[in-house]
Amino acid sequence: MVSISSDYDRARQSNQGLYWRFNRFLERHLPDRLYPRSLIIIITPIVLLQSIMAFIFMERHWDRVTKQLSKSVAREIAFLVELYEYYPKTPANNQHLLKLANDTLDLGLTIIEGQALPPPADKPLFSLLDMKLSKYITRYVGRPFWLDTLGRSGYVDLRIEVEPGVTFRILTNQSRAYASNSHIFLLWMVGSSLVLMFVAVLFLRNQIRPIMQLAEAAQSFGMGRDVPPFQPKGAAEVQIAAQAFNNMRERIERHVEQRTAMLAGVSHDLRTILTRFKLELACFEDSPQVRELQRDADEMQRMLEDYMAFVRGDGGERSVDADIASIVSSVARMGEKRGSTVSVKTPDELWAPVKPNAFKRCLANLVGNAAKHAEHIRITASLDDHHLAVIVDDDGPGIPEDKREDVFRPFFRLDDARNQDETGTGLGLAIARDIARSHGGDIILDDSPLGGLRATIQTPVW
Repeated sequence: MVSISSDYDRARQSNQGLYWRFNRFLERHLPDRLYPRSLIIIITPIVLLQSIMAFIFMERHWDRVTKQLSKSVAREIAFLVELYEYYPKTPANNQHLLKLANDTLDLGLTIIEGQALPPPADKPLFSLLDMKLSKYITRYVGRPFWLDTLGRSGYVDLRIEVEPGVTFRILTNQSRAYASNSHIFLLWMVGSSLVLMFVAVLFLRNQIRPIMQLAEAAQSFGMGRDVPPFQPKGAAEVQIAAQAFNNMRERIERHVEQRTAMLAGVSHDLRTILTRFKLELACFEDSPQVRELQRDADEMQRMLEDYMAFVRGDGGERSVDADIASIVSSVARMGEKRGSTVSVKTPDELWAPVKPNAFKRCLANLVGNAAKHAEHIRITASLDDHHLAVIVDDDGPGIPEDKREDVFRPFFRLDDARNQDETGTGLGLAIARDIARSHGGDIILDDSPLGGLRATIQTPVW
């Protein structure tokens, strides 16, 4: 019993393994987009069905018709040979035989005397006519023969040695022994398949278009771009999904608007209190204690700004075509003011759709963190058809590989505080990644060729 159960488990695991490998094969070789996948789903059964029909036609109908035609020709030739042998060999009988063969049977018969059969002709690699006709001539006529189905296009050249010194030469159309109109069936089959696929493509395009529009709208909205009103179209399920997207977008926009208004009020109230506190400190005489309180107040204000920036995110800013080269140069100057050597490698003209202020803050946090721990910083920006990439390399101590995801958590601190911003709140990289993801991209940390840390900002631009 245990053996049967273990065999069953092994068989099931083997089947699951085959199923998993088959799915992996499809994932690797099928297109990524829905439209070409749907086309494959529709076209593949059509191609398979037509292939099966063609195979059945070739294997059954074409073979059977050719078989019957070849058998008929062979029997007619056998009939002529029997007549020739039965009646006296007189010129009148021979003329009557030729008239019967050529006018009635349309075989193209010629009686040749004093000539042997030609040497064997080259046999085609695969010829249904040659195989069938040779088979039935051997069966019904039973005389030495020579057959050529390739020498003259559209004709069959057959020579039969009726008796020594007498040869029947039969030159007749291939259509007498061969189903030569099979290509018409194949043309009809291919033509009908093309019409079906054309109709399927038109129908499928109309069905897929609303899904593509919904995907583009969701992607644009996720990247903070303006999304025009989206009208639900297509199948009922697509309309339900589109309506759900519209409702979700309205709720998110309303939530962002309310949160922005609330943060503006909180920020205003707290800044008012800090400003009043600073004014009160200014009324005191200068002393070490007062200067210490002023430094604490300035530090508190910077921390407040960071906390508000983290909660606010991109602040509802919209994406516009921004001069990335100018943003990189501005951030590079900020890094140089902090004592680091910053080199910049960007094209002279580099424009991409980003949220300018948020993107600048994201890059500034990365460069600021690098400037606190490195002497040399290199900023590289590039743009292709799909992505904007900005790379910040430094020669600092870097971040251990097992901590490179943890540093993006809010308030997480390493011993060397690489994830802190200038106020030491532990929000520098968290804010930077939040901004990158609001653009639809991300920040990736890796080892730098300079020996320190490499931070790569990647955002889609389509």
